[in-house]
Amino acid sequence: PDSPKQLAEVLFEKLKLPVLKHAKTGPSTDVSVLSELAVVHEVPRLVLEYRQITKLLRTYLNSLAGFIHPRTGRIHPSFNQTGTETGRLSCSHPNLQNIPIRSEIGRRIRTAFVAQDGNVLISADYSQIELRILAHLSGDETMIAAFQADQDIHKIVAAEVFGVELDQVTPAQRARAKGVNFGIIYGQTAYGLSRALGISKTDAQEFINSYKKRFRRIEEFFSDCVARAKANGWAETIAGRRRKIEGFDSQNPQRRALAERLAINSVVQGSAADLIKIAMINIQRRIEKENRPTKMLLQIHDELIFETPQESAEDEKNFIVSEMANAFKLRVPLKVDIGIGTNWRDAK
Repeated sequence: PDSPKQLAEVLFEKLKLPVLKHAKTGPSTDVSVLSELAVVHEVPRLVLEYRQITKLLRTYLNSLAGFIHPRTGRIHPSFNQTGTETGRLSCSHPNLQNIPIRSEIGRRIRTAFVAQDGNVLISADYSQIELRILAHLSGDETMIAAFQADQDIHKIVAAEVFGVELDQVTPAQRARAKGVNFGIIYGQTAYGLSRALGISKTDAQEFINSYKKRFRRIEEFFSDCVARAKANGWAETIAGRRRKIEGFDSQNPQRRALAERLAINSVVQGSAADLIKIAMINIQRRIEKENRPTKMLLQIHDELIFETPQESAEDEKNFIVSEMANAFKLRVPLKVDIGIGTNWRDAK
C-alpha cells in the first residue's frame, strides 16, 4: 500500500475499479481518488485507514517516545517566542501543537498525555476568539450584538445573508456561514470556499458578495487594514505589535493579493496572539504571587493546558476562566470553554 504504482495495479487492473484521475506516473491513488472509490469497494477504504494510522504512528507515536525525559518521565517541549509571523508561540522538540484533534483515532493519542496521580488537567480554550476580535475592531453592530447576546454567530450570519428568520436557518446555510466567517479572516477566495463547502465557485462568490454587502463594517475594516499597511509598510495588532509587509506595489497580482491578505490577518490573528499571551502572563503572575497549586503546561493556539491537584480543580478552573475572560477589554465578551480530565483528551 505504500507504493502508488503497486496500489494502482491492484485497484485498477486486478479489482477493475474505475480510473478517476491520472498522475505523471499513471493512474492517481491520492486521497480524493481513494475517498471516492471507498464508496464502492472496501479496499480503498482500508488503504485510507492504513495511511491515516501509519501517519499517526510515524509522525507522533514513534517520535514522541524518544522525547520522554528519563528522570521526569515527561516530555518537555520548547516554546519559541518569535517562531511565527503572527506572534503566536510555536512549539518544537517535539511540536505538541499539531497533535490531532479532528479524528477519533487521532484524539486517542491525547489520552497518552496524563496528569500525575492525584492531579487533573484543565483545558481552557478561547471560543471564536478571532471572530470576536474582528467584531471589536470592525465595530460591526450585527456581529457585536450577536456576541453580546451569546447567540450562535454562524446562524446569525446565515440568517442575515440568506434573508431568513433565525429559526429557519438550515444546517447547510449555517455551514456556509461558518465557512465564510472563518475563511474571510484568512482571505479565502471563492475558489477556496467552494472547495471547502463542496459548492460551485459561482455560489461561493455570491455568498461572499452577500456577506460583504450585509456586513459592510467588516469590509470597511479590511480596506482600512490594507490602506494602513500600504501607507506605513506594516500591520499593527491590538497591543501595538507591528509586522512588516511588502509586495503591495508588486507587478505580480498574486504577490499583491498575498500582501493584502497578510495586512488583514496579521491584525486579526496577531491580536488573538497578543490576547492569549497577556492572559498567560496575568495567570502566571497570580500563580506565583498567591502560591497557587496550578502549573501552566501547554499553549496550543487558543487553548491553554494546566495541571492542578484534584481537590483544587474547581477553584483553579474559576480563576483561569476569570483571568482569560478579562485579559483585554473588548466590545464583546470573551468566552472560554473549559474542561477537566485526568488526560488531555478527556479534559478537552
